[in-house]
Amino acid sequence: MKQVLTVLGATGSIGLSTLDVVSRHPERYEVFALSAHRQVAKLAELCLQFSPRVAVVAGPGEALELRRLLVGRVLPEILYGPEALEMIASASDVTTVMAAIVGAAGLGSCLAAARSGKRVLLANKEALVMAGDVFMKALRQSGAVLLPIDSEHNAVFQSLPAGFAYGLKGSGVRKLVLTASGGPFRQLEPALLRTVTPEQACAHPNWSMGRKISVDSATMMNKGLEVIEASWIFGVDAERIDVLIHPESVIHSMVQYEDGSVIAELGNPDMRTPIAHALAYPERICSGVESLDLTRIARLNFEVPDFGRFPCLRLAYAALKAGRSAPALLNAANEEAVSAFLERRLRFDQIARVVEAVLDSAEVVELNDLDAVLAADARARECARVQIRCLETVTA
Repeated sequence: MKQVLTVLGATGSIGLSTLDVVSRHPERYEVFALSAHRQVAKLAELCLQFSPRVAVVAGPGEALELRRLLVGRVLPEILYGPEALEMIASASDVTTVMAAIVGAAGLGSCLAAARSGKRVLLANKEALVMAGDVFMKALRQSGAVLLPIDSEHNAVFQSLPAGFAYGLKGSGVRKLVLTASGGPFRQLEPALLRTVTPEQACAHPNWSMGRKISVDSATMMNKGLEVIEASWIFGVDAERIDVLIHPESVIHSMVQYEDGSVIAELGNPDMRTPIAHALAYPERICSGVESLDLTRIARLNFEVPDFGRFPCLRLAYAALKAGRSAPALLNAANEEAVSAFLERRLRFDQIARVVEAVLDSAEVVELNDLDAVLAADARARECARVQIRCLETVTA
């Protein structure tokens, strides 16, 4: 029987990679719905290729534009807004949801998929960083299946023992080791970080990603968010999760065992590999990715990340240890700071300063439901905007 898919964030890099894998296996997958935000022309092309029953965009203007682009064709039902995203994530016909909307905007639809008992392919870090407890409770209550898409978490998932239950007790697992490329500024003199441009920060040496995620990779906030995410997915505390810089991006993550063994997942840096793994799990299917040739790589390098060079990673560990709303504050402040940097209102080295100021000043509270999560997110964003305006004034 075919899996029936909703792809949230279909026009982003993860969404497009997902649809590339799907196109290779038309006998296995049917596309129920695709969503985009404002990339209407690209979404129209995808609708023509995959014939979804529903297409969701940001607002009424985008809906009208999509209808115009598809005139004369067999139209999908065209909807817009957050409620429409939640509807296509929880629709009864859907078996599998690729959750690939970047940022807090994807939280509601992720939760809708979890509460509806879907097979959730999670590429949206914020669902766990912002609302880990709420999201994991929804999964357990509905019986939904969570399959991680981030290459690091997917690698850990593949390297864990069969039948692994949440938490390390009794599993023989000592530590999880997440690898990081180190981004484009791994060897840049720290004093020069203040001069980094958005174009330089978005030029990742190994991976093709969106602008926000590329900046997060350059600051290593992306890895910090992944540490928080791993804590929730695998039920481990911060002390059991290490990060290693691995510039070649060949080993995607490792699991250390009590007997001294280390099991790692290796592959070319292409997101279609973890996507195909999750789509077909527990089977294996062709992803379109070339097999790894170790003779061409010749050597693999590793180094411990420098918290002085990458303060965002230090802040993420601190937020995870603080718990409660601290990770949500971290995420919101970072989103605001990265947006200001991409708009050239903030220097690259000031991103961490904004995040740290928010963590130091905003109240840390319990998050028992989505409303509390969103309230904490809103408070952190306002605090971050104040910090950004202050820095703009100083550097003007």
